[in-house]
Amino acid sequence: MLNIFARASVSRVTDPLGAALVRAGLTPNAMTLIGTAGAVAGALALLPQGMLFAGTLVVWGFVMLDLLDGAMARAKGSTPFGAVLDATCDRLVDGALFAAIAWWAFSVADNPRVAAAALLCLVLAQVISYVKARAEASGFGDAANGGLIERAERLIIALVGTGLQGLGLPHSVEVTQWLLAVLSVITLVQRMAGVAQAAGKARL
Repeated sequence: MLNIFARASVSRVTDPLGAALVRAGLTPNAMTLIGTAGAVAGALALLPQGMLFAGTLVVWGFVMLDLLDGAMARAKGSTPFGAVLDATCDRLVDGALFAAIAWWAFSVADNPRVAAAALLCLVLAQVISYVKARAEASGFGDAANGGLIERAERLIIALVGTGLQGLGLPHSVEVTQWLLAVLSVITLVQRMAGVAQAAGKARL
């Protein structure tokens, strides 16, 4: 949803920055790799140690580079490999973040409910993205776009939870993880229903 409503506003800010970075000699793929490495390292190194607020800031900072690699790609010209690399790195960051939250839940919080929710969110995040990719490969890409939450909302909800918990607000991670799990199930159903409807029309 945020991709629909905020893309134009964000692009007005990031496109000039992306163009400047391209002129400086940095490539979109390099920015993708830098952002991914930093976010994965920050999540796995800080969150499982109970450093939730610091981990939130580090992960959020590197995730923001994902906005710049898109702007750089628009300035330089996107490539098929770049698109595949970006999608692959997005999945790695999502997996690292939710795995780190589950790790924290087991080792620090001693709360298997939070761990279960985080692992459920991890699986659903990957499946939601896979449905879109598989639908595009089958010619139904538009039918699998959107849904109640996409990657931006997923990251915001997860990081708001870890950030608030890190600031001392109890149960923040548990509430946001279960909220995210429910919203992710709804999104998965929405995307599958869209693909089913498109496939039905294609048979007519």
